[in-house]
Amino acid sequence: MGEKWVLMKTAQTPTNIAVIKYWGKRDESLILPVNDSISVTLDPAHLCTTTTVAVSPAFQQDRMWLNGKEISLSGGRYQKCLREIRKRACEVEDKEKGIKIEKKDWEKLHLHIASYNNFPTAAGLASSAAGFACLVFALAKLMNVKEDDSQLSAIARQGSGSACRSLFGGFVKWIMGKEDDGSDSLAVQLVDEKHWDDLFIVIAVVSSRQKETSSTSGMRESVETSLLLQHRAKEVVPKRILRMEEAIKNRDFASFAQLTCADSNQFHAVCLDTCPPIFYMNDTSHRIISYVEKWNRSEESPQVAYTFDAGPNAVLIARNRKAAAQLLQRLLFYFPPKSDIDLDSYVIGDKSILQDAGVEGVKDVEALSPPPEIKENAAAQKYPGDVSYFICTRPGRGPVLLSHENLALLHPQTGLPK
Repeated sequence: MGEKWVLMKTAQTPTNIAVIKYWGKRDESLILPVNDSISVTLDPAHLCTTTTVAVSPAFQQDRMWLNGKEISLSGGRYQKCLREIRKRACEVEDKEKGIKIEKKDWEKLHLHIASYNNFPTAAGLASSAAGFACLVFALAKLMNVKEDDSQLSAIARQGSGSACRSLFGGFVKWIMGKEDDGSDSLAVQLVDEKHWDDLFIVIAVVSSRQKETSSTSGMRESVETSLLLQHRAKEVVPKRILRMEEAIKNRDFASFAQLTCADSNQFHAVCLDTCPPIFYMNDTSHRIISYVEKWNRSEESPQVAYTFDAGPNAVLIARNRKAAAQLLQRLLFYFPPKSDIDLDSYVIGDKSILQDAGVEGVKDVEALSPPPEIKENAAAQKYPGDVSYFICTRPGRGPVLLSHENLALLHPQTGLPK
């Protein structure tokens, strides 16, 4: 067997947005949460991580490139994921290339990893979730690991808590588990992405800057100082989880919206209850909440649910396409693009919803009339420039392998970034 071969696998993994939030760990090093959480997986066509992993006897050390820049793999979270996957590696044979890797060889062989997010890293769009899920999924395929996706999720969890939920599509529950070793803290799929395919999602990217308080340190401070967090984990979330599972199963949007909005607001209340207080939302976030609340109250039943993670970006889940088109009309009315920005780069993802909203260009945005729920006498203020852009998407599938070599991020001969 020649020493020049390179064996590669490329995977694509979606990001996810929690509708019942994970905030707070009971074990920092194993990343074990203080409560269960539930998320919706977003369509990877619009938000995903692509990762190529390669192995070769020619590699001198483990190396990783994120969005084109080499980064250090010395961090504990990367090391844990690599160690756990290597432990489970099995024999791999590629007859075509004449390569055979024995189980014991994996400890000596080095890896090259290249990862690319098609959205801003650390901007509150769960890039670490997609990233670690993708890393673990791709390595498991490369190393012929026999564990199922739930067991793999317990490894991804040790990279980033919410990563465990990105190993499935549709709606996913992260079970907090009871065991000290974390073996039962893993993700399971509640329903797949086809179960509730009426839903449509619009993300208002309010800021793609890195957040001031990282989720990791924010959570630690909340666990240490917030009495509300203790109450939330013990009394509130267990009941909400049951009600949310029921709402998802029955496609009951009114209950789903009420629970999603309430849980997002309580998570941010916990952040305010932390000492010193943590502010993830800004004025634009608060405006979006009040516009959605006003609209929902003016209708017979809620049209849109909102949820915010550890950042100011709004994730708005519309009950169906019609509601999504009406939502986009409202968002573009209040938050039109600045004069130097074209609509094509201002609304990205599934642009077909723009046609439903009757918006073809900037002229149509200017012609939008105020939403009917605004009282005539109230001046409808507009905030151009307060939203960077909108992403239109929907619930999506879990991780997949990409078989086409030209989709790989590493060169098939050298194992270095293309």
